[in-house]
This record gives sequence, C-alpha cells and structure tokens, in this order.
Amino acid sequence: MTLEPLSNLDRSTLRERAREALRSAIISGQYRPGDHLGEGELANHLGVSRGTVREAMRHLEQEGLLSAGRRGMLRVNSLGAHEVRELFRVRAALEKLAVTEIMSSPGRDAAAETLREALAKLAGAELDFVERVEADLGFHLLLCRLAGNSMLVEAWRYVEGRIRVAIMSSGPDRAPRMMSEDRHAPIIEAIENGDLAVGKRVIDQHMAEAADHFADARG
Repeated sequence: MTLEPLSNLDRSTLRERAREALRSAIISGQYRPGDHLGEGELANHLGVSRGTVREAMRHLEQEGLLSAGRRGMLRVNSLGAHEVRELFRVRAALEKLAVTEIMSSPGRDAAAETLREALAKLAGAELDFVERVEADLGFHLLLCRLAGNSMLVEAWRYVEGRIRVAIMSSGPDRAPRMMSEDRHAPIIEAIENGDLAVGKRVIDQHMAEAADHFADARG
C-alpha cells in the first residue's frame, strides 16, 4: 500500500482525506504499533502541507490511534495485553447497555432488522482487511446508535481508536477470525427474541473471546 498524493483537493477535503489515508495506513499495518510518524515525510508522500498533516495527526491522536513519542513526535499507539482486556470489558459494558435499551424500546424489531442488514456486509468473502474492520466496527457502532442514547454513542466513539489499534496489532491473518458473520448473529437473535439475559451473556462472551484473541496476539 502506498499513500497517494492529495494536492488537487480543497483544504477542508484535504484534511479529511489526509486523515483517512493515515487511518487506513495504520489499520492495514503499513505503519505498525510504535512506529514514529514524521510530518515532513508524510506531507511529501501525500503532496500536502505539513500543517494539513499535523491537523490530521492531531485528530488521530484524539481518536487513540496515535500517541506522543520521543521528542514530541507522534507514534502509532500500542496496547499491552492488560490494556486490551480492560478495553474489551469497557466495550462489553457499553454494548450491554445498548442491547438493554434496544430491547426496552418499541423499535426492537426494526433495530434487529437494521442490524441484519449491516451484518450482511461481514458475509462478503471478498472484503479486504481494512474493509472487514470497517464493517465490523460499523456493526457495533450501529448497535449503540440504535439504542437512542447519544452519550452511549459518544462513549463508544471515545474508545474506537484503541479498538482499532487492538485489531490492527493482531494483523490481517489473525484478526478476521474475530470479525465473522456467525460471531455477530447471536447478538441479533437475542434482540429478536427479546431475551435480555441471553443478550447480555452473548455480548460478554463475544467481548471476552475478542479480548483473549487480541491480548494473546501480544505474546
């Protein structure tokens, strides 16, 4: 994967495209956890100003994909096994709340149908690694949005960057096992059946298995 020049776009679009290009490069493994990213080198690759790159990197730092390294340089974030397990316990708590609120709402059946439509994206065998990551995270973000709780969505988005780091660190060979259609279907089935106890148990199991998988990837 190479970073394509973006110099022909307007400034606001440049910021967005630079951010997306860097995010995709990190998720795909072009940049690995611990790699330091230089503004000048990235600006040359993308054909944009250092200021545009700086703004994009600052946004990715806020997302949790980048963190401060030596001499103030930003590096691709990394998570230890303990941090990964903490992260997925937080995810479990957030998504159990989402399931609880969906099941208590009159729109439960419609929410389940919407989730099934989103799940179909994970069924595509032709998806590359980055596309599968986006489909997987899109499903879980949708689950939170369907709960109708804006603070829940905000909390989930706050940890999204670290979720991406955990997935990306596992690599394109191991990570897709955690992003299959059949691992997500039981969540929808529990919502369709209106069984809150099962729904919470499914979320706990889903997140515990993911935590073990991604924590073990760190040796």
